[in-house]
Amino acid sequence: MNAAELLDRLVGFATVSRDSNLDLIAFVEGYLDEHGVEHWRVESDDGGKANLLARIGPDVAGGVVLSGHTDVVPVDGQPWSTDPFTLSDKGDGRLYGRGTCDMKGFIACALAEVPRWTGLPLETPIWLALSYDEEVGCIGAPRMIERLLADHPRPAAVIVGEPTMMHPVVAHKGATNLRTTVTGRASHSSQVNQGVSAIHVAARLVTRIEDVMAELRAEGRVDEAFNVVHSSLHVGKIQGGTAINIMARECSFEWEIRHLPSDRFEELLGRVNATAVELEAEMQRRAPEAGIVTEALNTTVPALADDNNAEVLGLCRELLDERPAGAVAYATEAGQFQREGLPTVICGPGSIGQAHQPDEYIDIEQLEAGTRFMAALGERLQRK
Repeated sequence: MNAAELLDRLVGFATVSRDSNLDLIAFVEGYLDEHGVEHWRVESDDGGKANLLARIGPDVAGGVVLSGHTDVVPVDGQPWSTDPFTLSDKGDGRLYGRGTCDMKGFIACALAEVPRWTGLPLETPIWLALSYDEEVGCIGAPRMIERLLADHPRPAAVIVGEPTMMHPVVAHKGATNLRTTVTGRASHSSQVNQGVSAIHVAARLVTRIEDVMAELRAEGRVDEAFNVVHSSLHVGKIQGGTAINIMARECSFEWEIRHLPSDRFEELLGRVNATAVELEAEMQRRAPEAGIVTEALNTTVPALADDNNAEVLGLCRELLDERPAGAVAYATEAGQFQREGLPTVICGPGSIGQAHQPDEYIDIEQLEAGTRFMAALGERLQRK
């Protein structure tokens, strides 16, 4: 099967993060078995999802890991013009379907080369590392990376195939999702001296979160490699209250910190928490039971720094005709690989501008470029 045919099969598995990816994993395992490729599952705690590791080539140190996530974001409420889980070719040079660019296109390009790779005298291996639950906090990859390093010879480099239009990316921001819950004291809205409005306090804290970004810019904590040059703090959801004439007892909001590689998540959170401590003390002077609690909704996804990557970046540039490297604002599993000492870059077919959109697509030319990259990688890793 070529890359487009494999992409058709992969898109047909509705691997939305809230659901299992095991049918897709089983399909890939069967495909690898047909070509005599060793592979290993790394399952989630409940067994409902799995990562997949596969090695093409010798069982030795070195070589390249090609990493991609198998899960996709939901299509609920999006105005798709075609079935999102059926690959559609409208004759306009694009292939439509959920996950086409983010990032089953990359996986399809890699799988399409497996039959050729298995026939090459590879000096070092090519690894496939397929993860689950990337879209909800990069949850699956850490245990896959742990298993790779514990049970197998250490690879030399990692290429994470997020959509970059086949340009190497050497840095991205870290990301943490949080929920803050403010508890006040309910009272009739005509008796504002008796209650403490959780909504009013939450609003002050939300404003503080935005103010932190202004402080970072004023302090010159910017990196011009990113299109958003500073660490960003953003509140995406808020809810609270029961009626217009009741001072709200509870209000909660969900927010995120996306920090530059040069910033520390803990320090940025600390600025917001300092304000929360002050507001909580003010609340408790009127209502001792009041409080503010912030909890992390995911383990911090580490940033990817432009560091210790000269060899893998040089490899990508060699295979891609010296394309310049860049940085992206979104977070990926690349930072998790780098945290374990593995030199890592991001490079894959498609545009991030199409990711998560209705009528998501990948240009056929990009799929072909990804296939050429995979073929060149196999040739590069052959014995001299």
